Amino acid sequence: MASYYPVSKDNTRLVAKEDDKGTENAGTGPQKTPEGSGNEIVRESWSAKMDFMLSMLGYCVGLGNVWRFPYLCYKNGGGAFLVPYIIMLTFAGLPLFFMELALGQYASLGPITIWRCLPLFRGIGIAMIIISGLVCIYYNMIIAWSLYYLFASFTSRLPWRTCNNWWNTKSCVETSAVANATNKTANYTRISPSEEYFHERVLKYSVDMGNGTSVRGIEHTGTMSWELALCLLLAWIIVFACLCKGVKSSGKVVYFTATFPYIVLIILLIRGAILPGARDGIIFYIKPDFNKLADSQVWYDAASQIFYSLGVAFGGILAMASYNKFDNNCHRDAVIIALANCGTSVFAGFAIFSYLGYMAKELQLPVDKVVASGSGLAFIAYPEALTLMPISPLWSILFFFMLLTLGLDSQFVMLETIVTALSDEFPTLLRAYKTWVLLGMCIILYLLGLTQCTQAGIFWLEMMNWYSAGFCLIITALIMAVGISWIYGIKRFSADIKEMIGYEPNIYFKACWMVISPALMLFIFIFSLVKYTPVVYNGIPYPDWAVTLGLLMAFFSILMIPLTAIYVVAKNEGSLSQKFKKAITPDEKWGPALMSQEQKEWKSTEGIDNPATVYDPRTMENGTDQPPLYDPRSMNRYPLYDPRSLQQDPIRNGGSLNDSSYSSRL
Repeated sequence: MASYYPVSKDNTRLVAKEDDKGTENAGTGPQKTPEGSGNEIVRESWSAKMDFMLSMLGYCVGLGNVWRFPYLCYKNGGGAFLVPYIIMLTFAGLPLFFMELALGQYASLGPITIWRCLPLFRGIGIAMIIISGLVCIYYNMIIAWSLYYLFASFTSRLPWRTCNNWWNTKSCVETSAVANATNKTANYTRISPSEEYFHERVLKYSVDMGNGTSVRGIEHTGTMSWELALCLLLAWIIVFACLCKGVKSSGKVVYFTATFPYIVLIILLIRGAILPGARDGIIFYIKPDFNKLADSQVWYDAASQIFYSLGVAFGGILAMASYNKFDNNCHRDAVIIALANCGTSVFAGFAIFSYLGYMAKELQLPVDKVVASGSGLAFIAYPEALTLMPISPLWSILFFFMLLTLGLDSQFVMLETIVTALSDEFPTLLRAYKTWVLLGMCIILYLLGLTQCTQAGIFWLEMMNWYSAGFCLIITALIMAVGISWIYGIKRFSADIKEMIGYEPNIYFKACWMVISPALMLFIFIFSLVKYTPVVYNGIPYPDWAVTLGLLMAFFSILMIPLTAIYVVAKNEGSLSQKFKKAITPDEKWGPALMSQEQKEWKSTEGIDNPATVYDPRTMENGTDQPPLYDPRSMNRYPLYDPRSLQQDPIRNGGSLNDSSYSSRL
């Protein structure tokens, strides 16, 4: 009786099981690859599906869901804002999110190396890494602020409650004084204790020039705040500790960091809903004004919020998806994560505005006088609202711990994106030393972030936030969508997805990838240029050199795309047309990262449209004496061993290897 060579499917490829020495799958330890030089360490993978889902959810659900979306919603027509928001999610956010997930999962490669599929566009991956690196620098500073406020909350009386502290100025007006004031008009303004605490105690952004005068601005560096420097160091230590084992360790940390914000939001919403004035705040948040839909600014805000909250073109989606199993249903994951992200934004708005409504009632001010966005909401408006509540330190601890976990999840993915890109680009050199690469990146980014611990730190942070991930992100995503859909080919990309999940994406996704999503991104880009204004913080303008530096920061990333394209074309051999043709042809190494070379050659020479051959036992009954050839592309369809080949094996039947009836089928 013939003994069959057992074949099983393990993670992303078919693995032959040896009887004497089993071969384990990638991701379970530092094993050698079955192909290549023999010195290359196999990439790790997610320990469980939930690790990936929570990591992606934590990456998408960040600080912007809490401090930016609620403000945009009230500003742009309340409930009516959900109309353009959902439209932009449907035709721009979700399709591009799915595209990155599928591309990363198919090749199991980082944001740079994955462009083996289209060498001409390799600069897109470099641009993604630069953008993620710049954002990592200032994003961890915000996490450091959250740590600072968290530590300051462990007290019986919150320090930003009153105006009788050493950092307060004569302009400070306490909450009780506002409520009792009788001269409040429509243009009434004030400086709250929480605002002075943030600016004068935490940031210390007023530089004393002597003679009782002070100045503020990016050009006035002042002194280093060692309190912030230590908080920033702690933030980087936390990030390193959670990522030191790669996705194996971060995948476990997110079970807490990705779920804790939801617990806190639910607690805050329940508590806020029973506060006096909460109803006014929530109505202010959701009351629709459909006349706003005629304003193009509303549609731009909806598109930009969807775009940034899902994290498209940062490289994080590509990097995280690359650790998935090959046959993971990335289509389903894309829908679930995108909807959960947007649902969280809406839900967070109710929790935020219930407290702002309460604060407005306590201060006897209109709600729009206490609403803020960005750092103004997280570190000024909301902290003041917390001081009005009983047991305010407890609520403050919960809120800032929530901000900490929200920020950490996004920071994990952005930093892992950089490390993944480097280790995939230089696998033999760096993959075995990935922890050291991570440590080196943390040290470098920490040192660069020290500029934000000076008295001009807030101005550096705002400049990086304004330029590093602005229109350059839109251009990167636009070129990526055009390159994959039109040059790599929508048919080829759809076939790649079918190879993973068993079916092609429907016409909706194809239409979005090819036309609708690029058109919407082009609209966002043009609108951002038309509406461009230089960076300003708290009414303080930036000098020309700082604006120029910010623009250089923005253009530096996108310039990598044409420069890399020129380099790729120039290094190819042949005439100019031959060089260009090779640059838009998938590299010979392109394909699922763990495919054998034979399978890759079959895929490149035979095309992608022919159906994979799978052995059908019924052909034996039809008298067919020639079994079907093995098609390597059927690796996801469990090709079966054909026992009839034993009958025609020249060795077993006394023939030779030169037997024509045998070799003709090879």
